[in-house]
Amino acid sequence: MTPDTPPRAGWRGALARRATWRRGLTLGLPVGLLQVTVNQGDLWVRGAADAVVVVKSILSPLIAVGIAVASAAWAAAPPYPEPGEP
Repeated sequence: MTPDTPPRAGWRGALARRATWRRGLTLGLPVGLLQVTVNQGDLWVRGAADAVVVVKSILSPLIAVGIAVASAAWAAAPPYPEPGEP
């Protein structure tokens, strides 16, 4: 990344890589599913799941995957140049 390259180009490049998404899914999906199991598992087992529980059960893994993908993209994006660096 050159000094006149917009910072988002680094993010776009990192998000375009398959490895970034694979790492995010590998880490985020199991964590999100574990979170659903811990937080809403008893309601699913009892058969007391309503629309709110279903929405929460879907959103929890999506949020965990989103955070993991953002973290993987942050780690893969090229660093910002120091002021005065070419």
